[in-house]
Amino acid sequence: MSRTGFYWHERCFWHDQGAIGVFSAPGEFLQPQSASESPESKRRLKNILEVSGLIDELNVVKPPAAELDDLLRFHTPRYLDELQAGDQAQGGNGGDCAPYMPGSWAAATHSAGLAVAAIEAVALGEISNAYALCRPPGHHAEADQGRGFCLLGNIPVAVMRARALGQVNRVAILDWDVHHGNGQQAAFYNEPEVFTVSIHQAANYPLETGSFDEQGEGAGMGANLNLPLPPGCGLGAYAYAMEKLVLPALEAFKPDLIVVACGYDACAKDPLGKMLLNSQAFATMTAQLEALAERCCAGKLVFIHEGGYSEGYVPLCGHAVIQTLAGSAIAVPDPQNDEIAAWGYQALQPHQQLLIDDWCQQWEQRKQ
Repeated sequence: MSRTGFYWHERCFWHDQGAIGVFSAPGEFLQPQSASESPESKRRLKNILEVSGLIDELNVVKPPAAELDDLLRFHTPRYLDELQAGDQAQGGNGGDCAPYMPGSWAAATHSAGLAVAAIEAVALGEISNAYALCRPPGHHAEADQGRGFCLLGNIPVAVMRARALGQVNRVAILDWDVHHGNGQQAAFYNEPEVFTVSIHQAANYPLETGSFDEQGEGAGMGANLNLPLPPGCGLGAYAYAMEKLVLPALEAFKPDLIVVACGYDACAKDPLGKMLLNSQAFATMTAQLEALAERCCAGKLVFIHEGGYSEGYVPLCGHAVIQTLAGSAIAVPDPQNDEIAAWGYQALQPHQQLLIDDWCQQWEQRKQ
């Protein structure tokens, strides 16, 4: 059996948000177009795994939908009832920028089911690591509402279930989607045994969350870390932030399992983010986390697919990540990897270094 599990289900690709384009709702002068969070980037990621042959080196699993009892560990009954009612009618909006059409309930519960199955298998040692191709995404969903294309909190649902069943205790969640991981933050803001970290573009989405000062509350104080990077950060800034703060903070937490909210919208080709990463950057961060997981938690590492809206570039980034996870020699060429790396302002800029150094100092002082 492969050391790496790959979790997917065709049902997830059938989620339909309607013709809203990059906007939260249609309007008189907004010509209808496909939603930004379309199935295409995810389907193309699976397709490139098939064409390259990498999928044949993975343990492919198509698990069932998440159970209602597991969804209720995180979400309120009222919210779940409203989602199901809208699904049975003409569709609706889960909350803030989370529209959906009939059939989305099945897709969303299957998406959560992928996360549940992947985290369970890794937590129990059935496989070393895993990648779950979830759709709709989940890292913006909160207990009582959907947000930002997300209907159900895939990671909170799966982590809460695994912890409730005694499969794992201390969990570290790193969210490198270009948007703040507000869903995980809200789910575990008072929980000292779950460390949530988000490295994202400052004040992109949601506008009101994601500052460095948000570090948890009550028993969970110090178990939440946000790195809101300024727009335009590229290879140098991300590498410096990972080396100086993210990786040391994760290792100091001593997790039993590491979960990555893996969005690719920090790539240079994304229409909804303003960062400059190439596919190699995602592979490098994956390798760093693999090494960390080997030191901390017997290699137990799970990637949950989140955002990423470049239909052409997401598959290259995703293949690089999964190839790294699997330790495979099967690579696909990225014709723009070196070009992106050669763009101006890819090196660590002085203002970026000063900001990250200040965060490092404050984070260390917090522990004194």
